[in-house]
Amino acid sequence: MTEAHLDYIRYIADMEPGSTVSAVRSQRVLCGEEIRPAVIVIKEEKINSILSDSETSAHTVGEVLDVGNSLVMPGIVDCHVHVNEPGRTTWEGYWTATRAAAAGGVTTIVDMPLNSIPPTTTLRNFNEKLHAATGQCFVDTAFWGGVIPGNKLELRPMVQAGVAGFKCFLIHSGVDEFPHVSNVDLHAAMKQLQGTGSVLLFHAEQEVQHAVAENGDPHEYSTFLRSRPDIMELEAIRTITQLCLHYRVRCHIVHLSSAQPLELIRAARKAGAPLTVETTHHYLNLCAETIPARATQFKCCPPIRDTANQELLWSALNAGDIDMVVSDHSPCTPDLKCLDSGNFTQAWGGISSLQFGLSLFWTSASKRGFSFFDAVRLLCKHPAQLCRLDNQKGSLIPGHDADFVIWDPEKEFTVNEDDIHHKNKLTPYLGLALQGKVKATIVRGKVVYSDGSFSSQPLGKHLFIQHNTQAAL
Repeated sequence: MTEAHLDYIRYIADMEPGSTVSAVRSQRVLCGEEIRPAVIVIKEEKINSILSDSETSAHTVGEVLDVGNSLVMPGIVDCHVHVNEPGRTTWEGYWTATRAAAAGGVTTIVDMPLNSIPPTTTLRNFNEKLHAATGQCFVDTAFWGGVIPGNKLELRPMVQAGVAGFKCFLIHSGVDEFPHVSNVDLHAAMKQLQGTGSVLLFHAEQEVQHAVAENGDPHEYSTFLRSRPDIMELEAIRTITQLCLHYRVRCHIVHLSSAQPLELIRAARKAGAPLTVETTHHYLNLCAETIPARATQFKCCPPIRDTANQELLWSALNAGDIDMVVSDHSPCTPDLKCLDSGNFTQAWGGISSLQFGLSLFWTSASKRGFSFFDAVRLLCKHPAQLCRLDNQKGSLIPGHDADFVIWDPEKEFTVNEDDIHHKNKLTPYLGLALQGKVKATIVRGKVVYSDGSFSSQPLGKHLFIQHNTQAAL
């Protein structure tokens, strides 16, 4: 760099929360298929260009945020988050959930349609959800709609209003205001969604006669596990793959916990089904054999299964049979977890992990030979594609939103209650040592989180999805 150019470029190391950044420099920027020193130039909230240091002197004027050797990669897109506002804001809310997201390097969340009251199952309810979220989001936020019995005529208006897609349950959802659908409802919904380019998400568990009754000691995790056997997922996914192949509407299996249906999934895709699959951090990091008696903070549905199953999930991730990893952040108040009684059969089923997804993934994935590029594919790029946000989120390329997570993949830390930013601090990860610490999170060129501090005001915005409408099949 010449003396003349030093007058125009000032390198700074201070990431003041709330500040706007015009360029970010690091020795480790994840560019395409390589990690190299680079400067990311930002203009009007977008990535304008990605330059080498030698190019910077000729093109960049102004302050450059220098983050040293910290890794810069696209912000995480977590497309499975239960925020629960309005209606159950004591469980979680936009202010707390999106701060937790920002602290974990998540720059975009997609909020699930249930556990809030009202659920996002009508256009009117969607507008109520938007009103509740306005002025409260520290990261960008999109929204799923829901399919329940009798709401088929609400689906297209919600697509036009910008929901990312729709979720349904094939089994009781856990809340009465979001009932599960029948085969008749599914066919009606599929017909409505044909030609919209939208996607239908499935909680893939189905009641089966083979399921074991909830007998045995309710304080033992094994009792709960026996009540939700793999066959419930297998039979649900059999139904889903048949529907997907028949209607050719995009379908997505949320939180796959069992490896048993993977062969069905592979066969359906080979036959041309537009089907995608996610799993979660808890299925990849927690094992049934090590869950203590009465430790109801580990309960979720579908359940956490054994170590052998977990390794098959990792193999499926590596092979591309599972497309993405999400949090399925599903918090509640501590009393609903039945901590005093330790009764697994009565406790609410949901795990809080929104803030720790990147670190949870990297702690386990790095030991199995996964790369930073795998992390971007599974945590950023593919979730953005699912939501039709891949034209602006999930990749470090010019024209995309300037959304970055700046983190130290080598740094270890322990999950402490004082550091948790979601509303209710209960999580099975308390006390766990993790590898990969987030230093700062930038959303559209603005620092929303830096070293434990947040911007004074929420800087996120609502995202409305423009689906690529296609001719009806």
